[in-house]
Amino acid sequence: MARRCPTPGVAAVAGKAGVAEADTDKVRAAFEDVGFDVVADGKDKLSLPGFLTFEQGTRAARQGRNSATGETIQIGAAKTAKVTAGSKLKAAAAG
Repeated sequence: MARRCPTPGVAAVAGKAGVAEADTDKVRAAFEDVGFDVVADGKDKLSLPGFLTFEQGTRAARQGRNSATGETIQIGAAKTAKVTAGSKLKAAAAG
């Protein structure tokens, strides 16, 4: 993969954990790569309990409508990336 520039979030995590930003960025990059693999593969979930869950979702084929002509069209099934907020993240958002 291409070299990534550390984000401000990496600096904040590195400061809280008391580790170098470079090490934190390596972990972030590895987590991102694993997340991509899990979603692409579709067999497993990647979960940080209470925080987030990443998995592959599906969308069934359905009928739609061409807004320009009003004609009914068939929209094919699709695979999607599904990200679900965990209970602790939801609680933090609720205040």
